[in-house]
Amino acid sequence: MAASRSDFGRLLHDWRDRLSPADAGFPATAGRRAPGLRREELAQLAGLSVDYVLRLEQGRAKNPSAQVVGALARALQLSRAERDQLHRAAGLLPPQDATISTHVSPGVQRLAARLGDVPIGVFTADWTLVWWNSMWCALHGDPAGLPVAERNLARALFGDGPARAALRPVRSERGEEAFAASIAADLKDAASRYPADARLGNLVQELRGTSDAFARHWATATLAPHVTEQKTIRHPEIGDISLDCDVLVAPDADLRLVTYTAAAGATDAGKLDLLRVTGGRTATTPP
Repeated sequence: MAASRSDFGRLLHDWRDRLSPADAGFPATAGRRAPGLRREELAQLAGLSVDYVLRLEQGRAKNPSAQVVGALARALQLSRAERDQLHRAAGLLPPQDATISTHVSPGVQRLAARLGDVPIGVFTADWTLVWWNSMWCALHGDPAGLPVAERNLARALFGDGPARAALRPVRSERGEEAFAASIAADLKDAASRYPADARLGNLVQELRGTSDAFARHWATATLAPHVTEQKTIRHPEIGDISLDCDVLVAPDADLRLVTYTAAAGATDAGKLDLLRVTGGRTATTPP
């Protein structure tokens, strides 16, 4: 029997208590009174306010959206079956298999959390960013400030909205055209595999109608594997930083893990260390 909505808060609380802070990317400290995540940590991971999470757990906040439930499922590192249970507890239909999943499996999240020393972002098949760490924010800026629909790499490259405005200048050793063409090809491949996905269909229709560059790349798209390439990001505080960019694919989940690294001892490794210490913000002396 499906869980009732009154179970939603209990599920959140139980699964929050179950998740190890280390698996979620938080340092384990001696002062913790419970083994699981604190409420504020869950709120941070899901991009929600602490007060809203509290009201959800207490049953005072009703009818959370599918977007909120999906964010909580990712933050809690739920299995697909648990994700579906959480949706049903919220009175929602679970995501359908014919559409692009935004679910990040526990294994992928644990792997990403253990790579906390390097910038890493997790993207879905339509290049929507669904998970990132603090180093990603330090390098690229915090995606939490963008509307969810704008956390999409294709919109950042070809659109003219907030995603484009937030994109920091990036030079690829393969050239801007090659990188843009690879993203268009990926979207065309995703469209062939998820023909019923309305979000992807709307994205493609929008970009084909508003971007001549996207329309040109779409027409000539040829799928090719992503390879390691050097990218130079113009950071507003530390200037240019050149890093090796790798795209690691999790086939079962249809996710792309994008990482940035630098060889030990290189000048840019030092800049990456600076980002790690400062979070991308230049230290200032109080007046």
